[in-house]
Amino acid sequence: MKRRTWILSALGATGALVVGWGVMPARSRMGSPELMLKTEGDVALNGWIKIAKDGTVILAMPRSEMGQGVHTALAMLVAEELDVPLGRVRLEQAGADSIYGNVAMLVASLPFHPLDSEGEHKPTKIKMAEWIVGKLARELGINATGGSSTIADLWDPLRMAAATARASLVQAAATAWQVPASDITIANGLMKHASGKTAHFGEMAAAAAGATPQGISTKARQDWKLIGQPTARTDIPSKVTGQAQFGLDVRLPGMLFAAVRMSPVLGGTASSMNTKAALAIAGVEKVVQIDAWGGGTGGLAVVGKSTWHARQGAQAIQVQWAAPGTTAADTTRIQADLLKALNTESGFTFHEQGVPSQAEKSAATRIDALYQAPYLAHATMEPMNCTAQVKDGQVEIWVPTQVPQMARAMAAKVTGVKESQVTVHVTLLGGGFGRRLEVDFVGQSVQVAMACNGAPVQLSWSREEDMGHDFYRPMHLAKFQASLDDKGEVTSLRIKSAGDAITPRWMARAAPHLSGPIDMPDKTTAEGLFDLPYGFASQHMSHVATQSGVPVGFWRSVGHSHNAFFSESFIDELAVASKQDPLTFRLNWLKDAPRYAAVLKLAAQKAGWGKPLPDGHARGIALHESFGSITAQVAEVSLDQGQIRVHRVVCAIDCGTVVNPDTVAQQVESSVLYGLSAALFGKIDIVAGVVQQSNFPSYPMVTLSQAPLVETHIVPSTRHPAGVGEPAVPPLAPAVGNALFALTGKRSRTLPLVA
Repeated sequence: MKRRTWILSALGATGALVVGWGVMPARSRMGSPELMLKTEGDVALNGWIKIAKDGTVILAMPRSEMGQGVHTALAMLVAEELDVPLGRVRLEQAGADSIYGNVAMLVASLPFHPLDSEGEHKPTKIKMAEWIVGKLARELGINATGGSSTIADLWDPLRMAAATARASLVQAAATAWQVPASDITIANGLMKHASGKTAHFGEMAAAAAGATPQGISTKARQDWKLIGQPTARTDIPSKVTGQAQFGLDVRLPGMLFAAVRMSPVLGGTASSMNTKAALAIAGVEKVVQIDAWGGGTGGLAVVGKSTWHARQGAQAIQVQWAAPGTTAADTTRIQADLLKALNTESGFTFHEQGVPSQAEKSAATRIDALYQAPYLAHATMEPMNCTAQVKDGQVEIWVPTQVPQMARAMAAKVTGVKESQVTVHVTLLGGGFGRRLEVDFVGQSVQVAMACNGAPVQLSWSREEDMGHDFYRPMHLAKFQASLDDKGEVTSLRIKSAGDAITPRWMARAAPHLSGPIDMPDKTTAEGLFDLPYGFASQHMSHVATQSGVPVGFWRSVGHSHNAFFSESFIDELAVASKQDPLTFRLNWLKDAPRYAAVLKLAAQKAGWGKPLPDGHARGIALHESFGSITAQVAEVSLDQGQIRVHRVVCAIDCGTVVNPDTVAQQVESSVLYGLSAALFGKIDIVAGVVQQSNFPSYPMVTLSQAPLVETHIVPSTRHPAGVGEPAVPPLAPAVGNALFALTGKRSRTLPLVA
């Protein structure tokens, strides 16, 4: 029996016990005021909101800011409910309590088809599964910034926390003034009564802490003044002036600096070293051998008075490297192994409907295609780094991380202290993209700090080390088979993919106590293949999960990033085989998916689909759903001396309720550029265990002169907020690839694209 079927059957057997329980209420994540950092003069009203003496609102911030604008968006939710200016909301790093855990991210990992699992009429079994996973996520309290889930996760809890704080403040004022609470209004953080009495929040905070207001509810949509309005991001001024603190900006008294040098072979270690030349360099303090923490690669670190001194010392060391005990990774061999697995193994079935085998027997035409995508690095602008101090039985770290609790746990593991003895300061992140869901570099930093007699040490990686020791997006292959009848109608679609499963590998590194007992198919392997919106009567989608030995991790938009290229390119192939316009073909098969059709039509309309283009230009279109958002893109492409040139990308997105439309546009633009870099250039080759790409000359990014004009069109919606940081990445590669086919008549089924 399919594993998912068994899970749902088991859930269905007990479904009657939870019918009517509904979604976990936001109040369950309110938290105690004791969770807030105790600061003189401030009064905490719950686990999220604290009021300062001057009436400033202080928000406990559990999510990391890595350019996606969540610090502004979450502050906007609080400012809206409390009726305070956005500038009067100050952020304070949240603690480690489970109320700050990311529930939505774990619920989204369930392998359900979006057309089955969205809306109020979803099956009871799916509701049950979501409830159980939500309850588990609430108990685990894994605080992670990822999966484009921040707003989706905190939309209800944070607004309810702010609404509760507001009601408490109003109740306190009503008691003090001896007037009905309903007669008190709030504007710009000032409470007023018709009698002329006024007070700011700070004046009522102490009394509000003991208030017990009734009938608390969040603002009605029609009363919003801030949510949905274009709003300047609060983090921009400090970044412009240089006051913003990223990981590499941390400076502490008596600080030392460390540079790493890891085995060039993935998984290798240093067997011996000669440090004499390094230690003879002025400014070099010591050499520390480092272990392979968090699934990374071992090596050494040189400590010096500056990063420059440390890196000079690292290069001066003569090292003998020991290869790993397993066969060295090689992308040519891995590709052959994947193809073999694709042709010989059945894999796990994620989605099945109709009877594809019958449709295949009576097919007038059959189309077969093999698609391939390579390993990719994250290439964040800020390489991996962490500052650590181990002193007097306490550990303190300053780190750009997407998982502060896991960073804390890693520091405790390395030093052997309790997690309560570890303090984590989360800095701004110079790019995350999933790479900073790992904590290998945290383990290295703490290990080096242990050898430095209580001095703080900032450990950083060079670009070359960062590129050569990533947790890469996996290489994947996908085989497509479609049947068409004598009228050119698609009667069946069969997809089988093969490649490493990320989630089990990540769980083994991040939460080994959970990685064994939880035996679930990894949705990330097949997302974007099993969950297509097209209404083909017979479908079968499966995946063969492999384990190549290459360290793999979450990459921006994860499986969608390559699976969308596979599926939307093949949909274009079906349109050609059916002798239909690519837009018309898609719309014909989206009659039961009106949301998808509406997004597709909007993108096509805004791009001028069907209208004349300059000579040598062509358009391509793609549609994809990921992280709860539906995105369609039209790319305009030409060839410039044989090189692919993308001139314009028009994007339509339905991402539910929008908090800040400016941020949506910024994230779409960012996603297009990130996706375009991967589509045109991205590729990691591994030979005898050694990554061949080392820096941007061999792993290029799109330059300013190569960047297309990007237009963003948001579909108005009253639905729950969905993801924004990643959904515009997946459709970019197929839109460009489909335009390239329209231009040249040649179909590219391998990434990166080649004219």
